Amino acid sequence: MAASGSDPVLTGERVELTPVREADLPAFYEAHTAIRTRGAYFPLGVLSESAMKSQFAQTGFWERDEGTLLIRNRDGQMVGHIEFFPPVGYWDAFELSYQLYDDAHAGRGYTTEAVQLLVDYLFDTKKKHRIQLVIVPGNLASKRVAEKCGFIYEGLVRGAFFNAGRNHDVELYGLVRTDPRPWHAAA
Repeated sequence: MAASGSDPVLTGERVELTPVREADLPAFYEAHTAIRTRGAYFPLGVLSESAMKSQFAQTGFWERDEGTLLIRNRDGQMVGHIEFFPPVGYWDAFELSYQLYDDAHAGRGYTTEAVQLLVDYLFDTKKKHRIQLVIVPGNLASKRVAEKCGFIYEGLVRGAFFNAGRNHDVELYGLVRTDPRPWHAAA
């Protein structure tokens, strides 16, 4: 089932998060296969075009416990995506993952606002108590996003992330439903 009217459109000051539509698939797939734009921290695996289209046809990249939204700037340009999924089946949690498709979009607050919008949406509509980010220690930009969004550093997970031919340690950041969300205090 492709994206439907029940899928969210989340609007902030800098970005709008929109469901992936069929018309977005060519650009979304091109961004997905552009390994050079992933940087040192985003997983390098890719789906085949047919597998991606099949998944889209089945779910529209939006299900009860996982989903992908496009990050669009104020001009409507697709600048990245953000997704949520269960990290481990027995945790009362979602994990977020995000990617900007070009360095030209970095430093503009797009990712921070996308995380804030999705965190609010998930806590407003889902029963999960926790949202987490898994960050490679050298990824200073993602650490800043986590800190701006009120995520708490919870510890180092050794060798948990395989990428670029080797295992990497990752840092776990968590936000529970009852934690303060700094962007609410600013409003």
